[in-house]
Amino acid sequence: MKVLVLGSGVIGVASAYYLARAGHEVEVVERQDGPALETSFGNAGEVSPGYSAPWAGPGVPLKAVRWMLMQHSPLVIWPMFDPAMWRWGAMMLANCTERAYALNKSRMVPIAEYSRDCLKALRAETGIAYDDRAQGTLQLFRTQKQLDGIGGDVAILKQYGVPFEVLDRDGFVQVEPALALTKDKFVGALRLPNDETGDCFKFTNRLAEMAAALGVKFRFGTTIAGIDRQGDRISGVRTSAGTLTADRYLVAMGSHSPLLLKPLGLRIPVYPVKGYSITVPITDAACAPESTIMDETHKVAVTRLGDRIRVGGTAELAGYSLALREPRRATLEHVVTDLFPKGGDVSKASFWCGLRPMTPDGTPIVGPTPIGNLLLATGHGTLGWTMSAGTGRVIADIVSGKAPEIDVAPLAMARYG
Repeated sequence: MKVLVLGSGVIGVASAYYLARAGHEVEVVERQDGPALETSFGNAGEVSPGYSAPWAGPGVPLKAVRWMLMQHSPLVIWPMFDPAMWRWGAMMLANCTERAYALNKSRMVPIAEYSRDCLKALRAETGIAYDDRAQGTLQLFRTQKQLDGIGGDVAILKQYGVPFEVLDRDGFVQVEPALALTKDKFVGALRLPNDETGDCFKFTNRLAEMAAALGVKFRFGTTIAGIDRQGDRISGVRTSAGTLTADRYLVAMGSHSPLLLKPLGLRIPVYPVKGYSITVPITDAACAPESTIMDETHKVAVTRLGDRIRVGGTAELAGYSLALREPRRATLEHVVTDLFPKGGDVSKASFWCGLRPMTPDGTPIVGPTPIGNLLLATGHGTLGWTMSAGTGRVIADIVSGKAPEIDVAPLAMARYG
């Protein structure tokens, strides 16, 4: 079967790889000159099933107000007349209940855990390397109130059998020795030992090479003008290289997916939430992080990627703007120097931003649509890297007519009515 994949971020490339491995003829269309040059390029580097939780939850609206009043705010909203943003925001607020949080978490954890298992199997089978480490994630708390408030998260971790440790200062310094210099700023930590880290850009490019070796054709530098529909079928995709046709079509274009789908009469609540990162060269390895540290106060992740430190975070609602705003950089620099003052040289850091494709319930949209030969793989938010291998495997199984190894019905767009 011929499959046309639209988008070559980590989700699109992982899908193309698993489709080709399942014996399908695959062609990937991408407007950039190579894979992973947009949202997958400079993310925080976490593969964190343990942190697969929706942003919408009890108490979040009040927290959001407090966040926006902080000097180094983890949340910025630019007032715009954008009906899509306000609809998305209203849907997110509707998900800020205990019942919705539990339901959405139950949908997210299985695909995240499955994806981590697929990634481990892929490493074992192929030897793919991408500055990967498997040393867990450490969530640091600056106040006792934050530490006391992890009861709900711990209960969910226990429910899903996710290993965890609650650590005091001496405990978290054992796993992250460089924090010995700054440990007094924190009261404790939650550690998820099974989480991993790695460079998503390196991974995606190497997986693309492996996919090409399996016969996948990549059309880079090719823009997509629209999708043609005849009845309940897609008949082709109009591109700068002409109209491309296939038996099945997969839209994996992140935040741009809803723009492409709207003319087909398909509306999905995916909205871009801009995230920022800096990449800092390590100057003293002994004073740098070993794996990933999450600063709970600022919602910023600090990750070791080879000889670099990746610092990623903040959530900015600004439509499709890719403007690099210096206050966001200041927040990232503040966090990494506050945690690891001798680890890296922030004066030599590169600064980046990308648009996370967020759904209001936090759950990605993976699977069929009302159009018979059209599939979606989008809306992964901050967890595209975490969920990529599992998403690719699920898509390949669906196209192959096989039952996926996990229940993917709750991930389909049908949940929105």
